[in-house]
Amino acid sequence: MGFPVTTTSSKPKRASLPVEFYRSAVGKKWVMAVTGVLIIGFALAHMLGNLKMFLPDVDGVPDIDIYAESLRKLFSPIVPEHVMLWLLRVGLAAAFLLHMHAAYALTVMNHRARAVDYQSPRNYVAASYASRTMRWSGVIFLAFIIFHLADFTLGIQPAAPEGWEHGRVYANFLLGFQRPFALAFYTLAVTVLAIHLFHGAWSMFQSMGINHPRFNGIRRAFATALAAVLWVGFLLPPYAVAFGFLS
Repeated sequence: MGFPVTTTSSKPKRASLPVEFYRSAVGKKWVMAVTGVLIIGFALAHMLGNLKMFLPDVDGVPDIDIYAESLRKLFSPIVPEHVMLWLLRVGLAAAFLLHMHAAYALTVMNHRARAVDYQSPRNYVAASYASRTMRWSGVIFLAFIIFHLADFTLGIQPAAPEGWEHGRVYANFLLGFQRPFALAFYTLAVTVLAIHLFHGAWSMFQSMGINHPRFNGIRRAFATALAAVLWVGFLLPPYAVAFGFLS
């Protein structure tokens, strides 16, 4: 006579709360919004740093070179030189990758939820040009970041110009933007960034639940001003080099 076999149904182990939150559409939108704020903050700080190209030398040393050296020595001697700068770079890279992954995952979720596309052009009337170019603009900008690091930070040939020297930011900047292809690629990347940030700044508040028709005008004005300031601010120094205003 056999003994009855009892089976226990084992429930799959749930992931941690942050992982479960990120798996939801709301979680992905929040991640995109928070990482977007970090990216906007970095973009503004980087733009202001680049504008130091126009400041006068200090005891014969370009002001932007002094600024770059202070970044390399951030929190020194509490931590070794370069460590904090690389931690910031790694953190920014993580935010950028999370931002791209959340955007891609949301796109997949939206396509699954709507298996059949709209049969009328309303799909494009409702969506702005910026929102429709978010996916490929992120890829272009990622390619530019790789080129930009090889060109200005690491000095890797052939991305970096001939005569590149570590620590000489002003001189490397002049050498780099005397090359037409580098100026063209930079212009494309900054334009893509401005378009991307316009849509990101517009939709960021909506992703966080801060959304009301009363504030739409303010949101659009903020997004437009942010994109315009960054576009002009980033392009001023390289075009000043190209047209001989900086030498």
